[in-house]
Amino acid sequence: MKKITLLLLVLVTLTGTSTLAGNLWAFLTYASFNSPEGPYVETYLSVAANSVKFIQKENGKFQATVNILMTFKQNDEIKAFKKYELYSPEITDTLKTDFNFIDQQRFPLPFGSYDFEIQLSDQNKTQQPLPYNQTITVDFPDGKPAFSDVELIKSYKQTTTAGDLTKSGYDLVPYTFTFYPPDESKMIFYAELYNMERLLGKDQKFLLSWYIESFESNVRLHDYGKARKETAKEVNVLLSEIDIDNLSSGNYNLVLEARDQQNNPVAVKKLFFQRMNPKAQVALADIQSTNITNTFAEKISQSDTLKEYISCGYPIATGIEKSFIRSSLKTADLKTRQQFFYNFWFTRSPSDPEKAWLAYKEQVYKVQVNFGTPVKKGYQTDRGRIYLQYGPPNTRSTQYNEPSNYPYEIWQYYTLNNSQRNKKFVFYSPDMVTSDFLLLHSDAIGEIYNPRWKIDLRNRIYSNRDLQDTQVIKAWGDFEQDYWELPN
Repeated sequence: MKKITLLLLVLVTLTGTSTLAGNLWAFLTYASFNSPEGPYVETYLSVAANSVKFIQKENGKFQATVNILMTFKQNDEIKAFKKYELYSPEITDTLKTDFNFIDQQRFPLPFGSYDFEIQLSDQNKTQQPLPYNQTITVDFPDGKPAFSDVELIKSYKQTTTAGDLTKSGYDLVPYTFTFYPPDESKMIFYAELYNMERLLGKDQKFLLSWYIESFESNVRLHDYGKARKETAKEVNVLLSEIDIDNLSSGNYNLVLEARDQQNNPVAVKKLFFQRMNPKAQVALADIQSTNITNTFAEKISQSDTLKEYISCGYPIATGIEKSFIRSSLKTADLKTRQQFFYNFWFTRSPSDPEKAWLAYKEQVYKVQVNFGTPVKKGYQTDRGRIYLQYGPPNTRSTQYNEPSNYPYEIWQYYTLNNSQRNKKFVFYSPDMVTSDFLLLHSDAIGEIYNPRWKIDLRNRIYSNRDLQDTQVIKAWGDFEQDYWELPN
């Protein structure tokens, strides 16, 4: 399941109150699957009921209507489209609209890359629809094992009557977000694995596993995952759930993995998601069970020094590790700090945790020299955090004296986390005094995405309160767009 965007349509006010502003608020994701009839793309659209206008019907109840147009094109030629009306549930009280209503569509599409466009408008308001565009690729390796995209699920039930939400004998109500707030305690998902029978032979066994890993460091969280033996089929179905009630706030990947009888991975799929969970508790008993006898961590006997060593690892820490650093590090005794510190680096390098720590320590020193400020240590700054998390950028453009813009830097990474390509980060200094540059925008997964970054960068002399506006007029001596497109 891939996120497209949060769609804020029509007028958006500074308060963000949808009903007062008159904007239609929706969120769209999609997933691609394969079938004997050919591949297809499913779209999952969630519309906020408090952002649309309800009209009273003849039966006395109220209902909203959203006009939708979805189009898939290749070289400006329409390959598939749907134009339809999405009706909300009928309600009796228009003050009780704190819910979303869901739409799911399926588009048969041959393998290839498509320009996808969606247009939404509220039928009961006189406002023009605003389009959103994105490239969608449908591709499954011919005859080789591969997972479909992952569809996140809100709820499911078995059924004998196939409908629009039915797959593999279940009605699946989609969960249309990649963000899990505190009130969500389970992560339910559906995926299909293709061609294991062709690889291994009919009825041969293989291992199917699913687990959560830290997005930043790819460290597997062993308390959040399962595995089972499967019999190879042309299509193996996975419908499962993971208890995330105590999963700490942070960025994660859901990982699906298939391994053959020699334990070789033959198919892997990852889905990025975010978790917000202030109530998550750190299991100190697990930390305190770590054996540190004769380890490098045991030799660090200064508690304050160890506290600083642990703190500087925050940029690369997992969610649960960050919870410990935030909530328990200050009060932990020396031994607990030693145990946490050793476990932190053993998790990342079981063969030589001390070597991994010393290499990281050198990078911490570099960011302190380059990005430290009078009030922040280098690893506490945004530039320091990005450097420690992703390494040095391939290109770094620095512009500190443009006429209209705040001082800024644009960093470019050719490859990020071995999966993302050509990702960029914009940092700026709005106070123009300290050397602390804040992260303003990035197109990397899990980072701040700000379509208004050029406007915010130019707020030095120009103030724009239209939150829908994302463009600025080209000004003499300002090159932010040039450096974004072609960093040097």
